Amino acid sequence: MRSEVGEFGAVVDAQGRRLHNLRVSLTSACNYACVYCVPDGKRLHAEKNALPLAKLLLAVGYLKQVNDLRTLRITGGEPLISPLFDDFMAALGQFEFEDVSLTSNGQLLSRKLLVLLAAGVRRINISLDSLDAWAFQRIARGGELTEVLEGIEQALAAGLQVKINMVPLRGYNHEQILPMLDYCLARGVELRFIELMRMGHLARDRQAFDRQFIGMREILARIAERYPFTPAAKAADATAQRFTIPERGSFGIIANESAPFCTGCTRARLSSTGWLHGCLSSSRSHYLGDVLELPRDEALVRIHELSRQALADKQAERFTGDVMIMKMIGG
Repeated sequence: MRSEVGEFGAVVDAQGRRLHNLRVSLTSACNYACVYCVPDGKRLHAEKNALPLAKLLLAVGYLKQVNDLRTLRITGGEPLISPLFDDFMAALGQFEFEDVSLTSNGQLLSRKLLVLLAAGVRRINISLDSLDAWAFQRIARGGELTEVLEGIEQALAAGLQVKINMVPLRGYNHEQILPMLDYCLARGVELRFIELMRMGHLARDRQAFDRQFIGMREILARIAERYPFTPAAKAADATAQRFTIPERGSFGIIANESAPFCTGCTRARLSSTGWLHGCLSSSRSHYLGDVLELPRDEALVRIHELSRQALADKQAERFTGDVMIMKMIGG
């Protein structure tokens, strides 16, 4: 799809940041109710005001036309439970993104693997916080560990590049840091430890956040008990600090608190209800739904302005958190 960036001028902020990466949430619904996402254990259900498929695709197309968007990540909630998933994936070829990836909890991965492969997806991130069935249920409050593990094995056998995301939580899965790393190294999978984020209820309850938080220094100390490692290079807009374990593989840490990466952030998030979010640390969002009703030329002008506003919402230096629930805007 042809870019209109030259026609309108580049969308760039005072720090030189642009929007290169778009994350699209297909639904805020989820078959999990993770302790770090929802405090009451209630699963989020599909929103009544979600954009229909045609409008969601139109929004993606407009955003790509006025920004230098290069990569697309499909998220949720849990994207694989969205009724739009199959058709959305089938339509992605028209946009000619350099890379299309997916973040999922993996419960339905076995059933949707052929859809992913047909859409040209070659890499996926699976959220998995424990290999212990009891701890898994205590954190996710839904799903079956065996289903996730089987989906991972099938994805690897199909040639997909798999990364696993783990949120270490004191009192829940802190003893799983090394077993998870062993599991990933044995399969050539890169494990990403994600520091607990001050989102939703954890932004309001600092004591709960502090009680559960495990930072990069402690994660590295635990890994050093078993493996030697060295820092690895990373891209300027990468979120993870990466490390190499000689002759074994690599792992990463997304250290929102310990090593903020806001200065190089190039991400924007489009919710399933049509709201554009430029920053997880800002409650500001920009509604695209009514813009999609305008004639194309008028819509592109408005999308350009809303993209500029979303970029301006970004933090200058570090993540500060927000009361928004992460599932509402995409992981």
